[in-house]
Amino acid sequence: MAQDVLCEVKNCVHWDHGNQCTADAIYIISHNGTEASEQKETDCKTFEPQ
Repeated sequence: MAQDVLCEVKNCVHWDHGNQCTADAIYIISHNGTEASEQKETDCKTFEPQ
């Protein structure tokens, strides 16, 4: 599991210095339902298909 969660959206309430995300949980979505073939089909920059 990731130790650091990064965020570049500085106007988010969970954003902190160093692009750190302080949210208790992270919610990532696919633009095509429950599966994605590549990163651009998600809102997750670290997505890699299984």
